[in-house]
Amino acid sequence: MKLLTYRVGDRVSFGVLSADGVIDGAEALGGEATSVRELLERDLVGRLEQLSAGRETTHSLADIEYLPPVPDPSKILCVGVNYVDHREETGHVDKPEHPTVFSRFADTQVGHEQLVVHPPNTRQLDYEGEVAIVIGRHVSMIETEADARAAIAGLSIYNDLSARDWQLHNSQWLPGKNFLGVGSFGPWLVTTDEFDDLGSVRLTTRVNGELRQDATLDQLVFDFTAILGYVTGFTSLAPGDVIATGTPGGVGLVAKPPRFLVPGDVTEIEVSGVGVLRNRIAAAQERSR
Repeated sequence: MKLLTYRVGDRVSFGVLSADGVIDGAEALGGEATSVRELLERDLVGRLEQLSAGRETTHSLADIEYLPPVPDPSKILCVGVNYVDHREETGHVDKPEHPTVFSRFADTQVGHEQLVVHPPNTRQLDYEGEVAIVIGRHVSMIETEADARAAIAGLSIYNDLSARDWQLHNSQWLPGKNFLGVGSFGPWLVTTDEFDDLGSVRLTTRVNGELRQDATLDQLVFDFTAILGYVTGFTSLAPGDVIATGTPGGVGLVAKPPRFLVPGDVTEIEVSGVGVLRNRIAAAQERSR
Protein backbone atom coordinates (compact mmCIF):
# COMPACT_ATOMS: atom_id res chain seq x y z
CA MET A 1 0.00 0.00 0.00
CA LYS A 2 1.21 3.49 -0.87
CA LEU A 3 0.43 6.26 1.62
CA LEU A 4 0.81 9.94 0.86
CA THR A 5 0.12 13.38 2.28
CA TYR A 6 -1.31 16.03 -0.02
CA ARG A 7 -3.01 19.39 -0.30
CA VAL A 8 -6.07 20.32 -2.32
CA GLY A 9 -6.87 24.01 -2.04
CA ASP A 10 -6.52 24.92 1.63
CA ARG A 11 -7.10 21.38 2.90
CA VAL A 12 -4.24 19.07 3.87
CA SER A 13 -5.04 15.38 4.18
CA PHE A 14 -3.54 11.96 3.63
CA GLY A 15 -4.57 9.02 1.55
CA VAL A 16 -3.95 5.80 -0.28
CA LEU A 17 -2.68 5.78 -3.84
CA SER A 18 -5.22 4.06 -6.10
CA ALA A 19 -5.09 3.03 -9.75
CA ASP A 20 -6.42 6.41 -10.89
CA GLY A 21 -5.72 8.83 -8.03
CA VAL A 22 -6.00 9.14 -4.27
CA ILE A 23 -8.50 7.72 -1.79
CA ASP A 24 -8.76 10.12 1.13
CA GLY A 25 -7.66 8.29 4.28
CA ALA A 26 -9.35 10.57 6.78
CA GLU A 27 -12.69 10.09 5.05
CA ALA A 28 -12.26 6.33 4.73
CA LEU A 29 -11.49 6.04 8.44
CA GLY A 30 -14.30 8.37 9.49
CA GLY A 31 -11.85 10.73 11.16
CA GLU A 32 -10.06 8.09 13.28
CA ALA A 33 -6.79 9.48 11.90
CA THR A 34 -6.11 12.74 10.11
CA SER A 35 -2.43 12.27 9.13
CA VAL A 36 0.02 9.54 8.22
CA ARG A 37 1.78 10.05 11.53
CA GLU A 38 -1.50 9.63 13.42
CA LEU A 39 -2.38 6.60 11.28
CA LEU A 40 0.88 4.91 12.33
CA GLU A 41 0.58 6.02 15.94
CA ARG A 42 -2.90 4.46 16.23
CA ASP A 43 -1.91 1.29 14.32
CA LEU A 44 -4.63 1.80 11.72
CA VAL A 45 -2.74 0.88 8.56
CA GLY A 46 -4.42 -2.51 8.24
CA ARG A 47 -7.84 -1.03 8.89
CA LEU A 48 -7.29 1.67 6.26
CA GLU A 49 -6.26 -0.96 3.72
CA GLN A 50 -9.52 -2.84 4.32
CA LEU A 51 -11.72 0.26 4.23
CA SER A 52 -10.10 1.68 1.08
CA ALA A 53 -10.45 -1.55 -0.93
CA GLY A 54 -12.97 -0.91 -3.68
CA ARG A 55 -13.61 2.64 -2.52
CA GLU A 56 -13.98 5.32 -5.17
CA THR A 57 -11.09 7.66 -5.84
CA THR A 58 -11.40 11.00 -4.06
CA HIS A 59 -8.97 13.06 -6.17
CA SER A 60 -6.99 12.56 -9.36
CA LEU A 61 -3.23 12.98 -9.03
CA ALA A 62 -3.46 16.04 -11.28
CA ASP A 63 -5.60 17.79 -8.65
CA ILE A 64 -3.27 17.40 -5.67
CA GLU A 65 -0.11 19.08 -4.42
CA TYR A 66 2.25 16.50 -2.98
CA LEU A 67 3.59 17.11 0.51
CA PRO A 68 6.24 15.05 2.31
CA PRO A 69 4.61 11.71 3.27
CA VAL A 70 5.24 12.60 6.92
CA PRO A 71 5.42 16.42 7.06
CA ASP A 72 5.94 16.54 10.83
CA PRO A 73 8.17 13.71 12.05
CA SER A 74 9.45 14.09 15.58
CA LYS A 75 12.89 12.99 14.37
CA ILE A 76 14.66 13.01 11.01
CA LEU A 77 18.00 11.21 11.19
CA CYS A 78 20.41 10.69 8.31
CA VAL A 79 23.31 8.29 7.87
CA GLY A 80 26.43 9.62 6.18
CA VAL A 81 28.92 7.88 3.82
CA ASN A 82 27.02 4.59 4.06
CA TYR A 83 27.67 3.06 0.61
CA VAL A 84 30.97 1.39 -0.20
CA ASP A 85 31.50 3.37 -3.43
CA HIS A 86 30.64 6.69 -1.76
CA ARG A 87 33.15 5.99 1.00
CA GLU A 88 35.79 5.28 -1.61
CA GLU A 89 35.11 8.39 -3.70
CA THR A 90 35.30 10.61 -0.60
CA GLY A 91 38.53 9.04 0.70
CA HIS A 92 37.04 6.99 3.54
CA VAL A 93 39.00 3.78 3.09
CA ASP A 94 38.42 1.82 6.29
CA LYS A 95 35.02 0.58 7.41
CA PRO A 96 33.96 2.50 10.52
CA GLU A 97 32.92 0.78 13.72
CA HIS A 98 29.71 2.83 13.95
CA PRO A 99 27.46 4.70 11.51
CA THR A 100 27.81 8.45 11.08
CA VAL A 101 24.47 9.97 12.11
CA PHE A 102 23.26 13.56 11.87
CA SER A 103 19.86 15.24 12.08
CA ARG A 104 17.59 17.24 9.84
CA PHE A 105 14.75 19.60 10.75
CA ALA A 106 11.19 19.09 9.51
CA ASP A 107 11.11 22.50 7.79
CA THR A 108 13.89 21.40 5.43
CA GLN A 109 11.46 19.05 3.71
CA VAL A 110 9.48 19.63 0.53
CA GLY A 111 7.36 17.14 -1.37
CA HIS A 112 7.43 15.55 -4.81
CA GLU A 113 7.26 18.13 -7.64
CA GLN A 114 7.64 21.04 -5.20
CA LEU A 115 10.37 23.60 -5.86
CA VAL A 116 13.70 23.35 -4.06
CA VAL A 117 14.85 26.94 -3.72
CA HIS A 118 18.61 27.29 -4.21
CA PRO A 119 19.97 29.13 -1.14
CA PRO A 120 21.56 32.40 -2.28
CA ASN A 121 24.47 31.97 0.13
CA THR A 122 25.78 28.64 -1.16
CA ARG A 123 27.60 27.90 -4.39
CA GLN A 124 27.79 24.17 -3.77
CA LEU A 125 24.28 22.68 -3.69
CA ASP A 126 24.58 18.92 -4.23
CA TYR A 127 22.12 16.07 -4.76
CA GLU A 128 22.09 12.91 -2.62
CA GLY A 129 19.54 10.25 -3.56
CA GLU A 130 18.64 8.02 -0.63
CA VAL A 131 16.20 5.34 0.49
CA ALA A 132 14.27 6.53 3.54
CA ILE A 133 12.90 4.36 6.35
CA VAL A 134 9.65 5.47 8.00
CA ILE A 135 9.18 4.10 11.51
CA GLY A 136 5.84 2.49 12.33
CA ARG A 137 5.91 1.99 16.10
CA HIS A 138 7.57 3.11 19.30
CA VAL A 139 10.92 1.32 19.53
CA SER A 140 14.16 1.33 21.48
CA MET A 141 17.17 -0.96 21.79
CA ILE A 142 16.62 -2.94 18.59
CA GLU A 143 18.93 -5.95 18.37
CA THR A 144 17.59 -8.41 15.78
CA GLU A 145 16.72 -8.27 12.10
CA ALA A 146 13.16 -9.35 12.90
CA ASP A 147 12.76 -6.48 15.37
CA ALA A 148 14.19 -4.02 12.85
CA ARG A 149 11.84 -5.19 10.11
CA ALA A 150 8.86 -4.97 12.48
CA ALA A 151 9.80 -1.39 13.38
CA ILE A 152 9.67 -0.15 9.79
CA ALA A 153 6.29 0.97 8.45
CA GLY A 154 7.58 1.47 4.93
CA LEU A 155 10.14 2.89 2.55
CA SER A 156 10.21 6.19 0.73
CA ILE A 157 12.69 8.34 -1.20
CA TYR A 158 14.82 11.18 0.12
CA ASN A 159 16.98 13.73 -1.64
CA ASP A 160 19.35 14.78 1.13
CA LEU A 161 20.33 17.95 -0.69
CA SER A 162 23.47 19.42 0.82
CA ALA A 163 25.10 22.85 0.76
CA ARG A 164 28.62 21.40 0.65
CA ASP A 165 30.46 24.61 1.50
CA TRP A 166 28.36 24.98 4.67
CA GLN A 167 28.60 21.26 5.41
CA LEU A 168 32.40 21.42 5.30
CA HIS A 169 32.80 24.56 7.41
CA ASN A 170 33.74 22.26 10.28
CA SER A 171 33.37 18.66 11.43
CA GLN A 172 29.66 19.07 12.24
CA TRP A 173 27.49 18.66 9.12
CA LEU A 174 24.33 20.23 10.55
CA PRO A 175 24.52 23.65 8.78
CA GLY A 176 24.89 22.19 5.30
CA LYS A 177 21.91 19.90 5.76
CA ASN A 178 19.30 22.23 7.18
CA PHE A 179 18.55 25.12 4.87
CA LEU A 180 14.83 25.88 4.73
CA GLY A 181 13.09 23.70 2.14
CA VAL A 182 16.32 22.19 0.82
CA GLY A 183 15.62 18.49 1.03
CA SER A 184 12.85 16.51 -0.64
CA PHE A 185 10.88 13.51 0.58
CA GLY A 186 8.27 11.43 -1.22
CA PRO A 187 6.25 11.01 -3.27
CA TRP A 188 4.72 8.49 -0.84
CA LEU A 189 5.74 5.71 1.50
CA VAL A 190 5.29 2.08 0.48
CA THR A 191 4.49 -0.37 3.27
CA THR A 192 7.08 -3.09 3.90
CA ASP A 193 4.78 -5.94 2.87
CA GLU A 194 5.38 -4.77 -0.73
CA PHE A 195 9.08 -5.78 -0.54
CA ASP A 196 10.34 -9.36 -0.52
CA ASP A 197 14.08 -8.70 -0.81
CA LEU A 198 15.23 -5.36 0.56
CA GLY A 199 18.82 -5.93 -0.55
CA SER A 200 17.81 -5.91 -4.21
CA VAL A 201 16.00 -2.56 -4.01
CA ARG A 202 17.68 -0.28 -6.55
CA LEU A 203 18.31 3.45 -6.17
CA THR A 204 19.17 5.73 -9.08
CA THR A 205 19.63 9.49 -9.31
CA ARG A 206 19.29 11.52 -12.49
CA VAL A 207 19.99 15.21 -13.03
CA ASN A 208 18.37 16.65 -16.15
CA GLY A 209 17.89 13.07 -17.33
CA GLU A 210 21.56 12.11 -16.90
CA LEU A 211 22.27 9.13 -14.64
CA ARG A 212 24.52 10.18 -11.74
CA GLN A 213 23.99 7.48 -9.07
CA ASP A 214 23.10 3.79 -9.31
CA ALA A 215 23.22 1.27 -6.44
CA THR A 216 21.28 -1.42 -4.59
CA LEU A 217 20.67 -1.66 -0.87
CA ASP A 218 22.99 -4.65 -0.52
CA GLN A 219 25.84 -2.15 -1.04
CA LEU A 220 25.09 -0.39 2.24
CA VAL A 221 27.95 -0.41 4.74
CA PHE A 222 25.44 -0.50 7.60
CA ASP A 223 22.15 -2.19 6.68
CA PHE A 224 18.77 -1.31 8.14
CA THR A 225 19.24 -3.58 11.17
CA ALA A 226 22.62 -2.08 11.99
CA ILE A 227 21.32 1.47 11.53
CA LEU A 228 18.29 0.91 13.74
CA GLY A 229 20.34 -0.96 16.31
CA TYR A 230 22.78 1.92 16.60
CA VAL A 231 20.20 4.72 16.56
CA THR A 232 17.92 3.07 19.13
CA GLY A 233 20.95 2.58 21.35
CA PHE A 234 20.96 6.32 22.06
CA THR A 235 17.38 7.47 21.33
CA SER A 236 13.92 5.99 21.06
CA LEU A 237 12.00 6.23 17.80
CA ALA A 238 8.32 7.00 17.33
CA PRO A 239 5.77 6.37 14.57
CA GLY A 240 6.46 8.67 11.64
CA ASP A 241 10.14 9.20 12.40
CA VAL A 242 12.33 9.17 9.30
CA ILE A 243 15.81 7.78 8.71
CA ALA A 244 17.59 8.56 5.43
CA THR A 245 19.97 5.64 5.02
CA GLY A 246 22.79 7.16 2.96
CA THR A 247 23.70 8.07 -0.60
CA PRO A 248 25.69 6.05 -3.15
CA GLY A 249 28.74 7.15 -5.08
CA GLY A 250 28.39 9.71 -7.84
CA VAL A 251 27.69 12.92 -5.92
CA GLY A 252 28.51 16.22 -7.58
CA LEU A 253 31.14 17.18 -5.01
CA VAL A 254 33.67 14.59 -6.17
CA ALA A 255 33.19 14.95 -9.94
CA LYS A 256 36.12 16.46 -11.81
CA PRO A 257 35.27 19.27 -12.06
CA PRO A 258 32.53 19.31 -9.37
CA ARG A 259 28.97 19.33 -10.70
CA PHE A 260 26.76 21.31 -8.37
CA LEU A 261 23.09 22.08 -8.92
CA VAL A 262 21.91 25.40 -10.33
CA PRO A 263 18.45 26.92 -10.82
CA GLY A 264 16.63 25.14 -13.61
CA ASP A 265 18.13 21.72 -12.89
CA VAL A 266 15.71 18.84 -12.31
CA THR A 267 16.58 15.97 -9.97
CA GLU A 268 14.86 12.59 -10.18
CA ILE A 269 15.48 9.95 -7.52
CA GLU A 270 14.04 6.55 -8.40
CA VAL A 271 13.71 3.60 -6.02
CA SER A 272 12.43 0.28 -7.33
CA GLY A 273 9.12 -0.64 -5.75
CA VAL A 274 8.54 2.96 -4.66
CA GLY A 275 8.59 5.33 -7.62
CA VAL A 276 10.26 8.60 -8.62
CA LEU A 277 10.83 11.72 -6.51
CA ARG A 278 11.20 14.73 -8.81
CA ASN A 279 12.06 18.34 -7.99
CA ARG A 280 13.18 21.40 -9.88
CA ILE A 281 15.84 23.68 -8.45
CA ALA A 282 14.56 27.26 -8.39
CA ALA A 283 16.18 30.64 -7.95
CA ALA A 284 15.58 32.37 -4.62
CA GLN A 285 13.21 34.96 -6.11
CA GLU A 286 10.80 32.18 -7.15
CA ARG A 287 9.99 31.37 -3.50
CA SER A 288 7.52 34.27 -3.25
CA ARG A 289 5.68 33.60 -6.51
